[in-house]
Amino acid sequence: MKIIFIGCVKFSYTALKELVSQKADIVGVIGSESSSINSDYQDIAPICTSNKIPFIYSKNINDEDTVNWINKLNPDIIFCFGWSRLISKKVLLIPPMGVVGYHPSVLPENRGRHPIIWTLALGLSEIGSTFFFMQEEADNGDILSQKKIKVLDNDNAMTLYQKLTKVSLIQIREFLPKLINNNFEKIPQDNTKSNKWRKRSAKDGLIDWRMAAENIHNLVRALTKPYVGAEFLYLDQSIKVWATEIIYEVEKNIEPGKVISSNQNFLIIKTGSHAIKINKMEPQLVLEEGIYL
Repeated sequence: MKIIFIGCVKFSYTALKELVSQKADIVGVIGSESSSINSDYQDIAPICTSNKIPFIYSKNINDEDTVNWINKLNPDIIFCFGWSRLISKKVLLIPPMGVVGYHPSVLPENRGRHPIIWTLALGLSEIGSTFFFMQEEADNGDILSQKKIKVLDNDNAMTLYQKLTKVSLIQIREFLPKLINNNFEKIPQDNTKSNKWRKRSAKDGLIDWRMAAENIHNLVRALTKPYVGAEFLYLDQSIKVWATEIIYEVEKNIEPGKVISSNQNFLIIKTGSHAIKINKMEPQLVLEEGIYL
């Protein structure tokens, strides 16, 4: 089974290494030299160099040169793991077995953009690791493999990314021989149960102290590294917030945005309900108690 692999993020790098370790017949790899839309971007070319796998960079997977390159390699299947651009029908139709994509949600639920971020920001208790056969419409195709993962209270974007990666490698080991032996199953998605998450905007990462402390905490853990970080403004300066905890015991007659306590290690601010303790921010602030943000 001849495979072409497409990807440009840390997950792509790990998945490609796994396929190489499983001695998959990878006839070509397509990556990106850089990415302005993937904060977890990673160059996957070094794996190809060390394993003598044909490789190209592509800015547009659907352009004529890239499509011709894919056609010449005559793949049986394409794996597209970590590529935030739509793939055209002309590419989807090249491999007879189809194009397998990856989406970190329990499809058909939560299609669309930024599933890890929205899962945490909304305080959901579950996320999914799903491999599926891609169609022209994003995240809409028969499921090849799916596993559910619990989201714990202490999870953040980094720990959830790591959990998803670990589970996805197990799935690859399970479905790769099934694809090779042509004994895999396709599970149709129930489109009546689907929803689609929108692209996150910069304003979605702004902390409003009138928000409940739980909502602020969820926002911070959703946007922590490898993502861009939640933020608030102080004297027109952006302060990135990387780690917080909720303080439940706080006087009820304090207005949101008031600094309750501050030192070199933390900052406690009253919110719409309870208070939030900032344990890690950039740059680190030490503010006078009683001032308002």
